[in-house]
Amino acid sequence: MREIKYEDIAYSVEKLCIEACCVQTKDIKKAFYEAKAKESSMLGKIILDKLIQNGEIAEQSGIPICQDTGMAVVFLELGQDARIVNGYIEDAVNEGVKNGYINGYLRKSVVAEPLFERKNTNDNTPAIIHTRIVKGDKLKITLAVKGFGSENKSILRMLVPADGLEGVKKVFSEAINLAGPNACPPLVVGVGIGGTIEQAALLAKKAAIREVGSHNSDERYAKLEDELLEIANNSGVGPQGLGGNMTAFAVNIEWFPTHIAGLPVAININCHAARHAQIEL
Repeated sequence: MREIKYEDIAYSVEKLCIEACCVQTKDIKKAFYEAKAKESSMLGKIILDKLIQNGEIAEQSGIPICQDTGMAVVFLELGQDARIVNGYIEDAVNEGVKNGYINGYLRKSVVAEPLFERKNTNDNTPAIIHTRIVKGDKLKITLAVKGFGSENKSILRMLVPADGLEGVKKVFSEAINLAGPNACPPLVVGVGIGGTIEQAALLAKKAAIREVGSHNSDERYAKLEDELLEIANNSGVGPQGLGGNMTAFAVNIEWFPTHIAGLPVAININCHAARHAQIEL
């Protein structure tokens, strides 16, 4: 059985935090230039230029793309033939987040308790951790930095089967218009359909960090991705909410089997930076 050290996990997560906050992924960089070519509004083009410049400065200077350096959401895919040694895997992740936010001079935005005291933990822990046991002997770590300008505009609806396709489109349209300028468009929108209330939300979160330009492997859902993207870009919200036809870079859908009486739909919204990073140990 292959051994993966606690220390390697902590170090990797630390680096992922800084990378995700400061360096845009290649697909997002490409999406910006494609959006600029498609944007009909001159003001929209200027805004996209400024956002491109902001990303370049962040990467070159090693400073965050946005002042809201978010809450760390970590997806772990742990091979069943791997063994974590020298400590507990979730402790390693949280140590990495702590070190990443302190050593990377990233804003600490997590409060220890959500309703009453709301006292800052001062190290951006704990992270939100989702773990799956998969085949193999490796550990894949995907870290998403989720700012709450966009997270606050995410929604979930428990539809019934009779609501059907049009119901899903209605929920999506409501989410885009509710988000408006507050989620910092152009957006990357994750849509989760099926499962249960928590499964739909998790699917949407995963979809929100899927590569821009990718499509669901089921051609029916791939077609729906294109239709929802058209709805978003016909909303008139535009770059930074100041009008135009590039409200979203992408709409990604993930789905899961569900109950005969249910049709859960979750919309998870990512800002234009869609910040995330990944490593495999």
